[in-house]
Amino acid sequence: MGKVNKVLVRYVREDGKLHTVNLQNPGLSDGHTQSLILRVGGLQRNHLHMELYVNCRLADSAQVLPSLVQLPAKAESVEIRNGQKAYARLQVMKHNFKFRTVKEMSLIRNTILECQVCGECMKSSTIPSGWASTHSRCEPNPCYKDLACTETHEYPGYHCGACPDGMTGNGTHCQDIDECALARPCFSPDGCVNTAKGFTCEPCPVGFSGPLLSGLGVEFAKSHKQKCTDVDECADLSKTCVPNSVCINTEGSFRCGPCKESFVGNQTVGCFLRRSCATLGFNPCDVNAHCVIKGAARVSCECNVGWAGNGHTCGPDTDIDGYPDQPLPCIDNDYHCRADNCVNTPNSGQEDTDGDGIGDQCDEDADGDGIKNVEDNCRLVPNKDQQNSDTDSYGDTCDNCPNVPNGSQKDTDGNGAGDTCDNDIDGDGIPNVQDNCPKVPNPMQTDSDGDRVGDACDSCPEVNDPMQSDMDNDLVGDVCDTNQDMDGDGHQDSRDNCPDVPNSSQLDSDNDGIGNECDDDDDNDGIPDARPPGPDNCRLIPNPSQTDTDGNGVGDMCENDFDNDSVIDLIDVCPESAEVTMTDFRNYQTVILDPEGDAQIEPKWIVLNRGMEIVQTMNSDPGLAIVKYLALSPSTRSPPGTFHINTATDDDYVGFIFGYQDSSSFYVVMWKQTEQTYWQSVPFRAMAQPGLQLKAVKSRTGPGEYLRNALWHTGDTPGEVTLLWKDPRNVGWRDKTSYRWHLSHRPQVGYINVRLYEGMTLVADSGVLVDTSMRGGRLGVFCFSQEQIIWSNLGYRCNGMSTLSEQNFLELEFNLLN
Repeated sequence: MGKVNKVLVRYVREDGKLHTVNLQNPGLSDGHTQSLILRVGGLQRNHLHMELYVNCRLADSAQVLPSLVQLPAKAESVEIRNGQKAYARLQVMKHNFKFRTVKEMSLIRNTILECQVCGECMKSSTIPSGWASTHSRCEPNPCYKDLACTETHEYPGYHCGACPDGMTGNGTHCQDIDECALARPCFSPDGCVNTAKGFTCEPCPVGFSGPLLSGLGVEFAKSHKQKCTDVDECADLSKTCVPNSVCINTEGSFRCGPCKESFVGNQTVGCFLRRSCATLGFNPCDVNAHCVIKGAARVSCECNVGWAGNGHTCGPDTDIDGYPDQPLPCIDNDYHCRADNCVNTPNSGQEDTDGDGIGDQCDEDADGDGIKNVEDNCRLVPNKDQQNSDTDSYGDTCDNCPNVPNGSQKDTDGNGAGDTCDNDIDGDGIPNVQDNCPKVPNPMQTDSDGDRVGDACDSCPEVNDPMQSDMDNDLVGDVCDTNQDMDGDGHQDSRDNCPDVPNSSQLDSDNDGIGNECDDDDDNDGIPDARPPGPDNCRLIPNPSQTDTDGNGVGDMCENDFDNDSVIDLIDVCPESAEVTMTDFRNYQTVILDPEGDAQIEPKWIVLNRGMEIVQTMNSDPGLAIVKYLALSPSTRSPPGTFHINTATDDDYVGFIFGYQDSSSFYVVMWKQTEQTYWQSVPFRAMAQPGLQLKAVKSRTGPGEYLRNALWHTGDTPGEVTLLWKDPRNVGWRDKTSYRWHLSHRPQVGYINVRLYEGMTLVADSGVLVDTSMRGGRLGVFCFSQEQIIWSNLGYRCNGMSTLSEQNFLELEFNLLN
């Protein structure tokens, strides 16, 4: 009672001022030893609180305290001091104790001095008879192994010399010093041998070189260290890896990598010069073509942009649709050597309904029925009577529902009956009224979640979701859409077979649930893709024997068809993906970017040439046509295409999409003909400039007026669109002129390059850009208020890193570093 019982905690606040916290009733002043714990919480949440525990019991606490000053990130230690209020009284007690101790030591010293005086008296006096003389304290020698012994008048009557080097003790007893444990003088702790007097280091480990070391004593061991330096085994490749392969020096060892560039094979069969355009010794291609290697080192020739043919013979191609203006004398009679039936208008399918030698795209009367296309209600089917029984714009002769209006003319199962009047839209044998996926064939009618929506068309097949709402247009229903995507490849983690590695294609060749990009053995044949005993010479096809008859580094099992999709590599647009064999935009997803606006109508998409040509005919709101399920691999992809504005009455936006993940996340390359302010000034004024533009869309609002105006505007719109690059020429597109684009995109590292050709001439080049906003996604085309757009001769191609030139690699590295 009467004694202060409190604990004061002082600390520096975030604003630099001192703050004191008073914790009451700790019960510390009862004269007993106490265990005191101070717990500080909320350091990272700006809600600091303290709790005081005495003998593991909570004594007091303080809440909502000012934030503690931030501690340095690299601080080695933080000092916490403690003290007691009764410090002065303790000092007095300490002084009194010191005084008593000094007094007692003085008494002991006087006693010792008196004893020494008595000893001197005894030495000078005569030894009484019958008493023997005092014997020597150094006989026999009590010291360690011949150390010098000196008699003294102090207990025990002698003094021994210092222990020998390498030993420690009091002179009578000496023991060996373990320099290995105290000083660690050797390169490897396990290589230090402690001897009777000193230490010895064993030779440097295998893979290292350096001198031997031995010595005596801790000081020597601390000042002398054994130095072992790494041996570069790769300096002499003949003793390590096979010739023409990569040798990687590691600390104390090495490992062998793949064959060097331009070589094929592995560490088992050796590395041999790859057959390439550079090693042919001659150029098999036309002067207006370039040489490419496809598949297992097979040489192919492709005509340059603005030229068409089989690669060995090329002629001018004015509209860049893949067909020459004039017929070519090709030996193999390749169909791309035939003359273009629409020289100035792209039509990569060369459709000619009436067979008059003039393609439908440029024929004023495509069906030859004597009625011009602009007036004909069956543009591609002869019908002079123009009979139209329903209220749509299609005559009965070409209307797939002649008695039911259906402006879209959509025919999902391709049976000639439009979906509007087809009792079995998907042709799976189950009537629409009973079909749980009326537009997707699913004869088994599997419905795992019991929501009456079949798994084949269910956007949340494992979650009951009868409404099937998908607000962000990513093909994942809202009720199961987490939008959590660690690797940024457009696939949420719960559905991603490589959640930590970008792989938008989700390829899984062995169907083991692990995507190829993060699977060490893609085909599950026991031969690792890269590490020993690999690399696997048929990475996607099981071949444990690794038979390679011609020794070209490609196994016999996959010599001509690497992905085993029955399409030879020479014509396979994605030779390492069995899911993609040819360019096909027929199965597309429409995305409306201004669903609420009523200024214009929605785009109308027409797909031709087996999915390799798209026509958009309407002056429409902004919209996309996205390949529905195809997301290309994370390797370099070069989707080229030709676009052409087939009218002289409009001047707005045309472009293409890549890296599409949802309607708020994608890249768009877009081009406008003239400068113009958007006519809707709400929610903000948007100014469009001519000149090719590359934009990254990461919209907080999604489809609507904000995103609409942000897309129209040339520049950055915070929270919506970022302008990555704009053609400095500031030149718009020209009416009825064909342009060819080439895109290279490597999502994993963010490499982007866009090039644009007008005829044979490169007119715009973005150079190397680096952006990782979207690490993968789908492809598509884009329009905004522009009618009569033709996207022709479309293509996509999945390639390896070899498609990036050495110069581009250097530019990419520079951009990444900066």
